[in-house]
Amino acid sequence: MTISDWLVIAAIVVAPILAIQVQKFIERRKEIKGRKIQIFRALMTTRANRLLPEHIQALNMIDIEFYGDQKITDAWKLLLDNFANYPQDTKDPDYQGKLNLSAEKSENLFVDLLAEMAKSLNYNFDKVHLKRAFYLPKGHVDYMGEQEFIRHTLVDVLSGKASIPIKVVNMPSDKTQ
Repeated sequence: MTISDWLVIAAIVVAPILAIQVQKFIERRKEIKGRKIQIFRALMTTRANRLLPEHIQALNMIDIEFYGDQKITDAWKLLLDNFANYPQDTKDPDYQGKLNLSAEKSENLFVDLLAEMAKSLNYNFDKVHLKRAFYLPKGHVDYMGEQEFIRHTLVDVLSGKASIPIKVVNMPSDKTQ
């Protein structure tokens, strides 16, 4: 057998193995990008209501799925650090002001994170779009506000900070009939 015969045999044996490995590589990359898009999609769809479990789960997956993407993981670390440093002392006279500043900073850091993710995933969104372009019906906002009011009121009643107001409509008389 000549060298060319050996090369043909080697090509016949190696080519399918190489093709399978290339296909697996392509599938892994596609799967990784799909998971990243899933996280980005969850953050985009829940950006108007960030207390939803899907939003929190997506944030917590960033370290795993975007591992190695320094710009995204750094943006996430800055946002997470801001969350950890929200004001805690509710008796501080400037508590509400500090809370508002922390919330505004969180908003900006979150938009920075979304912008980095969008860029990484080849979406062309500007920061204004990421911050403002979402639909949240007034009825939903009202519903969330009412839920929050009920929750706070119930906590106040159950903790003894407030009582349930009672109004007597008909006073029973002492006369026995």
